[in-house]
Amino acid sequence: MNRGLGWRFDPGVTFLNHGSYGACPAPILEVQRAWRERLEAEPVRFLTDDLPGLLDEARGAVGRFLAAEPEGLAFVANVTTGINAVLQSLRFEPGDELLTDDHEYNATINAMRAVATRDGASVVIAKVPFPIAAPAEALDAILAAVTPRTRLAVVSHVTSPTALIFPIEALVEELAHRGIDTLVDGAHAPGMVPVSVDALGAAYWTGNGHKWLCGPKGTAVLWVREDRRDRIHPLVVSHGANAPLAGRTRFWHEFDWMGTVDPTGWLTLPAAIDWMAREAAPEGGGGWPAIVAANHALAIEGRNQLGEVLRLDPPAPDSMLGSMAALPLAIPGVEDDASADAFRRALAAEDGIQVPVGGWPVPAARAASVAPRILIRISAQRYNEPADFEQLARALRWRRRVPRLGPPQTESIR
Repeated sequence: MNRGLGWRFDPGVTFLNHGSYGACPAPILEVQRAWRERLEAEPVRFLTDDLPGLLDEARGAVGRFLAAEPEGLAFVANVTTGINAVLQSLRFEPGDELLTDDHEYNATINAMRAVATRDGASVVIAKVPFPIAAPAEALDAILAAVTPRTRLAVVSHVTSPTALIFPIEALVEELAHRGIDTLVDGAHAPGMVPVSVDALGAAYWTGNGHKWLCGPKGTAVLWVREDRRDRIHPLVVSHGANAPLAGRTRFWHEFDWMGTVDPTGWLTLPAAIDWMAREAAPEGGGGWPAIVAANHALAIEGRNQLGEVLRLDPPAPDSMLGSMAALPLAIPGVEDDASADAFRRALAAEDGIQVPVGGWPVPAARAASVAPRILIRISAQRYNEPADFEQLARALRWRRRVPRLGPPQTESIR
């Protein structure tokens, strides 16, 4: 790993799991520390008098990066919170259907089921193939699951378990033509793929700041289209519900103050965006477009290395991948969620490699009687280098007892 870029990893760990919780460079954490010192020097002035204007400044910077109208942007702790805020604010009728797919995040499907149970609705899970040959397969599979009872679709821009870039623009447009609002799970989108929230036109969009933007933990945003803002409220009802507007919107009032919290992560996000563009871009500069391109190229290189060891063809076209890639994993004895997690822990403890291994579809998207397929998912961030994936390939080769020499047909996992 390249340890000279500002990240402060344990020297004994090869970190290939940026996609789960991100990793915040030390210079960005120093910015947050300065905000915290300012807060603690005079908490009342900071939280009561200064914070609304400071949040507006941060919201403007993040909105510019996401091409999102700031009036529709609210800070939340994470995408799970943003998704729950939307779902809990909406009401459905008995028999209504909430649509998602079997590449969606486990927590998101749980949140959908909770709301469906509350209102007598149901969750419909479209089956999208993996391996997958083209984005159209995802589009067709999701649209095929639409019925006259579909009221809301929840779809990832970049899927968590399978690391696929879905054709989100086409999905939002086609669903809108059918009269269906879309809630876009953009957990992995900011900093991994180009994002233009306004142009996308979804009713609801939420994305993380702590993942590919490398902001502090607890930083995310929720965006709501103007014609839907009056119906969406935070999970916590506080003073904003009846505070005098004084030129602000009720939407901002409600989301900006949900009780005493540490807002310094949100205020640090603009610095994270700027620092990454300035300091983490490849040699020669290029800012965020260069970061996105470099991470994508490294993720493809790492996927190809693992594919050679696992005797696998790429399960998705390069164009459907960003900074992550997932591959089916066949290791003797690794066959369910528990053994997959044990294998992940063994890689961390014995090989010093932190990489996610888990079952797909996620538990919330599969029947209890269905055995999952085990996937390994790699991430490529600016601190990674090809040697990191070579280390993982060696560990997998040893654990699978794959001969280093000899024709591929001597062992197959197909």
